[in-house]
Amino acid sequence: MKKILAILMVLCMFACSAALAEPVELNWEDVEPALSAGGVQGDFVTFDEIAVKIWLPSDLKPTELSDEDREAGYIGYFQTDAQDAIVSVMYVDVDGTSLEDYAAQLPDLGATEIEMVTLNGLNGVSYKLEENDTVSIAFTTEAGYILEVTMWPASEEGADLVWGCVGASIQAE
Repeated sequence: MKKILAILMVLCMFACSAALAEPVELNWEDVEPALSAGGVQGDFVTFDEIAVKIWLPSDLKPTELSDEDREAGYIGYFQTDAQDAIVSVMYVDVDGTSLEDYAAQLPDLGATEIEMVTLNGLNGVSYKLEENDTVSIAFTTEAGYILEVTMWPASEEGADLVWGCVGASIQAE
């Protein structure tokens, strides 16, 4: 019962945030108590390339990145044993493209549900790619890079909740 109440609380929190604020603002301290109360297990992961940490559910395990993956900009790739859920993290040089310019290009890529967000003080843009069944959150950095966290599948029952919690966890280390 506690897990159901925690999930409902988080859903209500996300709905209220979306309805009341532009851009949507989420903070880890608002989400973490609901996960703990619901018994949801997970850990923060960090990256050598950028001082950011992200909470991931325990069933998402890191996979080995190939040289090709790293050349493409991947700094992290996590999936369940059944390969039915994936989170990828990319850090790509975009020659100083601003977040607003990046967001303006997203409709040309087929993105929908594009929203400016503030996650733990970091300004970003979230969007869905229906064609790939993914939801992503992207941030620009002072170094002229895009940090992009992509989660799949976006259409499964409960995906908004899980991926919303992952997104709300992204923060400076």
